[in-house]
Amino acid sequence: MFRPRLSTLLISAILATSALPLAGSYASAQIVVPTNRNALIQQNQLQQLQNQIQRQQYQQQQQQYREQDRQILPKPQPDVPVFDRTCRLEAVGNTISRVCR
Repeated sequence: MFRPRLSTLLISAILATSALPLAGSYASAQIVVPTNRNALIQQNQLQQLQNQIQRQQYQQQQQQYREQDRQILPKPQPDVPVFDRTCRLEAVGNTISRVCR
């Protein structure tokens, strides 16, 4: 006689109750009723593996982008001529003032 363990029943109950609110909130979501409990567990494991692979691919793509950015050399600063201000001294009466342009 098959006697399911308490932990297996508890996990199945938690999974079933956590899926109910989500199924009601999304009209386009499909409710999967597995014929055995292992199908739901396998489906969750498959989803976890897919998410893990997507994260790894994203991280690899970001690494490639960073390597490409490192290879691009920054442009040198342009050589811009700097003009000195021309200042002259002007005497007006008893005062000497400096006029710069």
